[in-house]
Amino acid sequence: MMKYGLFFLMLITLLSCGKDIGSRIPEVFLNYSVTVQEFDIKKDPNGIMIVNNQGVAGLMIVKISSNSYKAFDRCSSVDPDKRCVVVPDPEGTLIASDPCSGGKWLLLDGSPFKAPAVRNLKEYQVRIINNFTLVVTNDYGN
Repeated sequence: MMKYGLFFLMLITLLSCGKDIGSRIPEVFLNYSVTVQEFDIKKDPNGIMIVNNQGVAGLMIVKISSNSYKAFDRCSSVDPDKRCVVVPDPEGTLIASDPCSGGKWLLLDGSPFKAPAVRNLKEYQVRIINNFTLVVTNDYGN
């Protein structure tokens, strides 16, 4: 009887494991601020501002609408251990690409757009303080 119980426990454990066994983008502490005016000066024509030396592989702050912003880590979610840096596509779309794997993501929400991308880009929280300052945070470790 004990033999069958152990067998069923192992079977349930194996069946409950998902296929997603790849590594994840590491959690890092982040607290970055930029004024809306500085963002407007530094953003590209698509409304994307690149920030180096923040997060895991840099940041992409994206202006979605007049008072809505998203922020994503530039570390590719395809193989995060390689630290490939995701770049905005030059075609004037809100799509970013991983030059190492060819994966693509929509910058409206960070969702995968083209394989081999299957996981979202790592998103950080964006708060607007007094309609003047954008604060990008990840409260990990705080």
